[in-house]
Amino acid sequence: MREAAAGLGGDAKVVGLISTAHFFSHFYQLVLPPLFPVLKEALGVNYADLGLLMTLFYVASGLAQTPAGFLVDRFGARRILLLGLGLLAAATVGLGLAPGYWALLPLVVLAGLGNSVFHPADYSILTAMVSSARMGRAYSIHTIGGNLGWAAAPVFMLALATLLDWRLALIVAGAIGLLVTGMLFLQRQALDAAPAGVPESRRSVRPAEAGDATPLFSRAVVLCFVYFLFLSVAMIGVQSFLPTTLLALHDTPLTVGNTALTTFLLFGSVGILVGGVVADRSTRHHVVVAGGLIIAAALFLAIGEASLAPVALIGTVGAAGFLMGSTMPSRDMLVRAASPEGATGRVFGFVYSGLDAGAAVGPFVIGLLLDGGRPEAAFWFVAGVLTCAILAAVAVRGHRRPSVQPAE
Repeated sequence: MREAAAGLGGDAKVVGLISTAHFFSHFYQLVLPPLFPVLKEALGVNYADLGLLMTLFYVASGLAQTPAGFLVDRFGARRILLLGLGLLAAATVGLGLAPGYWALLPLVVLAGLGNSVFHPADYSILTAMVSSARMGRAYSIHTIGGNLGWAAAPVFMLALATLLDWRLALIVAGAIGLLVTGMLFLQRQALDAAPAGVPESRRSVRPAEAGDATPLFSRAVVLCFVYFLFLSVAMIGVQSFLPTTLLALHDTPLTVGNTALTTFLLFGSVGILVGGVVADRSTRHHVVVAGGLIIAAALFLAIGEASLAPVALIGTVGAAGFLMGSTMPSRDMLVRAASPEGATGRVFGFVYSGLDAGAAVGPFVIGLLLDGGRPEAAFWFVAGVLTCAILAAVAVRGHRRPSVQPAE
């Protein structure tokens, strides 16, 4: 990895471009769900059929994320990033042009494949091009960019569908992404993650190295995957069922529960920004992760055991969100430390696929607990998996990134 030659200005430009790409990655994840009531009537389908669209999207994205990391290491992060964003945007245009429901199925798979490239490509570019002194803040801004994409999509799509119709809303949304792809292409020199002074002929690792899966089976990388898996189980479980669980356990009104969830997400974003500063000032990233998650786990236990007044409940949930968010830049720094040079794409692709796996587990388990009449157990479950995440993060400590010698 090299230090960014252009200083703060160069770092800011790279982070801005990559965070813009990440914004649209998350934006396109939510272009369809706000339109589900309209699509149900327009296409003559039920909500299960529409839910299948999102299942296919995330399955395709999750399964392709590790292979996308191999492509990043072989052909370069910049090329794969542009290809992925272009495919995702073009597939969204296709959704607006689709003649019927069945035509949507292959298109959401293509969109999922496009979505799979962002974590390995984005983190490869950031890790290679941003100076080490600002890496934590770069990771935090990148994460916030994605969160803003989630926040913008429902409002944008509903407004556009109301002004035009659902087909034109999807076409316009996809066209904007194609324009952004073109903008990034024009700025491609700023995203050249090859080390300065390395000849063009040696800017990619050898094909044999790019296809080598050995780095994925190192102890530190496997532990990072496990950490992401457990963290996602807790995070997505909370996002999916917090209001419902509070209603079942403490008879908390849904308005209060949904306000608590919104506060959890907003405070989480603030925590990410603060955590970026902390990550840049600390070398003990496992301690930051462990400290934030253990207190968050204790807060969830308190929520499960005590019937809190609305203000106290919302404040406690918000504090848990802030603490969990504050650990995320340090989490990414742990993965960076575990990634051999030349294998960043593969490692980040593999590790981040743990988020998709965890997202499939958390809501299912909490749903089972609720169906079994054990809402209090949901908070114990969340606290337990956060504890498992802490153990995995602490076990990663002390690992030093190995070096991969350039091809001769």
